[in-house]
Amino acid sequence: MQTKRKNKKSLIILGSFLVLAGLTIFGYKYYEYVSELESEDIAIEEFYKEESELVEEESDISQQASDESSKVESPKYDYIAMLTIPKINLQKGLVDKNSKYNNIRYNVMIHELSNMPDEAKGNVILIAHSGSASYSFFRNLYKLKLSDLITIDYKGKTYKYKIVDIYDIEKTGKASIKRNHNKSVVTLITCRHNTNKQIVVIAELI
Repeated sequence: MQTKRKNKKSLIILGSFLVLAGLTIFGYKYYEYVSELESEDIAIEEFYKEESELVEEESDISQQASDESSKVESPKYDYIAMLTIPKINLQKGLVDKNSKYNNIRYNVMIHELSNMPDEAKGNVILIAHSGSASYSFFRNLYKLKLSDLITIDYKGKTYKYKIVDIYDIEKTGKASIKRNHNKSVVTLITCRHNTNKQIVVIAELI
């Protein structure tokens, strides 16, 4: 009888320890997720602050800040552009192609062969994960339809695109991009979740 009581007590202690360990891990993961969201919000705010300053300079209305102590500390990501897709409530910064953070593990990635929005008849090629991870920025790309809008803010100018084609390709490591070479376009690519397919979205500048 005494042995059974000891075993029961040991099981209760072990169970309590496992519950506590689980709560600790969950708490850490939640803190990490919230910290990432806060960092993202700061980075987006900083991008639009810089864009606003750029427009003012181009309009000869620039004014230098005199108080150095009021400057916001540099965010983790230095965004050079901002991608917005209203239909799926997505707003995500883009970093320079040469940045170590230009990677689908961190951001929407600008492909190495991509043009930038200000290049005539160019193709802005953007790639991101689908799925449920925190960096799955294209998780809702499958919801897009023809004529939905995409905008990219870049160097003080807003480039607005309209979706003209959506198609699937096999996931082979290469993407066949079917687009009008007389138009400036943006191409979005992601995996179709739980399949061996990839979604390709083509939008033309309007």
